Amino acid sequence: MALYAIGDTHLSLGSDKPMDVFGGGWMGYVDKLRQGFSCVEAEDAVVLCGDLSWGMSLNEAREDFAFLDSLPGRKLLMKGNHDYWWTTASKMNQFFKENGFSTLEILHNNCHIYGEVALCGTRGWFYEEDRGEHSAKIFNRELIRLEASLKAGGEREKFCFLHYPPLYQGYRCQEIIDLMERYGVSRCYYGHLHGGSHRLAISGRQGTVEYHLVAADYLGFRPEKILP
Repeated sequence: MALYAIGDTHLSLGSDKPMDVFGGGWMGYVDKLRQGFSCVEAEDAVVLCGDLSWGMSLNEAREDFAFLDSLPGRKLLMKGNHDYWWTTASKMNQFFKENGFSTLEILHNNCHIYGEVALCGTRGWFYEEDRGEHSAKIFNRELIRLEASLKAGGEREKFCFLHYPPLYQGYRCQEIIDLMERYGVSRCYYGHLHGGSHRLAISGRQGTVEYHLVAADYLGFRPEKILP
């Protein structure tokens, strides 16, 4: 049994927004993802750190979910800024059940346990977002969701999974960093950054937390193994 993480699969099997149009490493990315998951066994778990499908609804994203479900391992799905299909956990779980997607679970307002480690997380926040009155409410909800997830982990070691990077060259989301440090998070995995932005990512230990970028194009579309 092993634990993996990868983000930003940006699937578009049921809609018309394939990432191949960006060229470079994105050419043939669906086949690359399929091949990349060949390292995963059926009993393993993979945290998917948001931006999973371009579908605008659950129905439009159905083919993308079918693709993810067909890959080996248990998949824990998180929300990214482009996951417009995202709705309530009850509706998503019902949709997965009705369509026979048995390997897909939601990581949102909760935590999952892997051995002795609590897997916690939320979408997060980024400097791209406006901090006007409406956005401030969304940001505060993200902090509430993250704290609820971390509390659910109890006294276990905690890994935190975010879509947005909490650290970036020239940027810090101090409120999220403070929460992770307060609750004893040992590692943080995040996505969202692509192409030239990879060089600006912060990796390694900062304060008491170890940070890792796991965007799919950064990993060569192969999930990163984070625990044996």
